[in-house]
Amino acid sequence: MKSNPSDSARRHEGDDTLPTELSELLDRSRSRLGPFGTVHYFREVASTNDVAAPLPEGAVVLADRQTAGRGRRGRTWFSPLGSGLYASVVLAPGRASSDPMRATLLLTLAAGVALTEGVEAATGLHADLKWPNDLYVARRKLAGILAEASGEHVILGFGINTSAESVPPDLRERVTSIESELGRHVDRYAVFLEALASLSRRYDDLLHGRFDAILDAWRRRAPASAGARVARTVNGVVETGLTAGIDDNGALLVRMGDRVERIVSGELQWL
Repeated sequence: MKSNPSDSARRHEGDDTLPTELSELLDRSRSRLGPFGTVHYFREVASTNDVAAPLPEGAVVLADRQTAGRGRRGRTWFSPLGSGLYASVVLAPGRASSDPMRATLLLTLAAGVALTEGVEAATGLHADLKWPNDLYVARRKLAGILAEASGEHVILGFGINTSAESVPPDLRERVTSIESELGRHVDRYAVFLEALASLSRRYDDLLHGRFDAILDAWRRRAPASAGARVARTVNGVVETGLTAGIDDNGALLVRMGDRVERIVSGELQWL
């Protein structure tokens, strides 16, 4: 497809030509994208996070397919051609806090809020958040976020299942897509641009210290953050408890017996 000759449709070394419909949406959305106006588009990459790693803050990588997409803890993210959104954004959250872990955790929460806002704005579908980085609809996973450090930057990757083909057949009881939930076709580029516009707003909240705006929005969209049963394994021992919200740094609080544990990383099983 021919690219739009406007500035937003520029090709970069190694990029594929922007699809016309994406280029047109970029033109119309530019005023809402803040620092995220440059999109490097590829038909296929191994991982959008890897492509984004050497790029400057604000760069966005979007691919129609990943051959080695990944989620948290080295898991594979199923990324078939043209069936989902596979994107990465280069960010510098360290400017928001002197504590890198806090900055990255708050960024992850802000990104979750942004994705739910973008999906809802583009399609009307409401998704819930599950700490720290997943979007769910009716207990089935819709999207995930992976934040990886790269020098002074954080590469924020996200995958959103837009069509049923983006869901592995063996996971359809636990994973869903926007089109499966709505029963109709959706414009995945429109979802991408709305998510990017919302991420621009929430990233601005983060950089300007409006942490309460991020945390309050996340809490409203995360019913499982309070009163849900979870389990974790510590030194081979399985501990269970009830979620008790998140603190002002974005850590998950879990009540285990007579104590409250503060969880900032590690694997949790939601029961």
